[in-house]
Amino acid sequence: MSQFVSRLLVTVVALPLVLWLVWLGGWWLFALVLVAALVGLHELYGMARSLRPLVLAGYAGALATLLGAQLGGAAWMVGGFTLTLLLAFLLYGIAETRQTGTITIGTTVLGVAWIGLGLGHVLLLRDLPEDGRLLVFTVLLAVFADDTAAYLVGRLVGRHKLAPSLSPGKTWEGFVAGTAAAIAVAFFALYDEDSLTILESLALGGAIALAGAAGDLFESALKRDLKVKDSGRLLGGHGGMLDRIDALLFAAVAAFYVVLAFGYS
Repeated sequence: MSQFVSRLLVTVVALPLVLWLVWLGGWWLFALVLVAALVGLHELYGMARSLRPLVLAGYAGALATLLGAQLGGAAWMVGGFTLTLLLAFLLYGIAETRQTGTITIGTTVLGVAWIGLGLGHVLLLRDLPEDGRLLVFTVLLAVFADDTAAYLVGRLVGRHKLAPSLSPGKTWEGFVAGTAAAIAVAFFALYDEDSLTILESLALGGAIALAGAAGDLFESALKRDLKVKDSGRLLGGHGGMLDRIDALLFAAVAAFYVVLAFGYS
């Protein structure tokens, strides 16, 4: 089976399920992001095994971070995240590891900051009183459109490397096509004279595209540093969970603060 067909099959099965759980919201969406966070952390800590991350502290910190976002919003989410540092320090004190505390604790906390806080902002977006459901739909579909357009255009006409030292397969042609696709999704989904203006919807689409590209390159940099090709094989042609949600982890954060700047609260 070709990588493209594999990616297509996974998308056809997974995307409707994800959108349905976003539609339901509440604890259904919380369960989805919790599973994604734990699987993503498992993949990251597996790739970084030599750095001796404190896995239990990471899992507990991610759970606390997402529970905080679900129960109390941004302030509680940050409070839950800080628990990661405390737990990592305590576990390092009793664990037998040959790695330094800076590396062990730093790797543990990085995972929760990247994955837990990233997915926590999906919950924060969904809980916005004005169009929270539509905003999450828009971010997910914009990231998907960006990834698909960048992949197809990059494969067909891509010639100029975007960041060869981090991800040799990504091209400027794919980046431009993906950015255009993300902006188009945001514009058609959110432009409304009573909600977002034309410029605001275009700016949100641009923020999602740029943050998503940065998230994709961030994971590529980590994988290159850890000398792995994919974070896992859970999702077939998509690779692992992190390979699928890397752009979302940055895009959701960017989208949340952009819409707050536009007056959502």
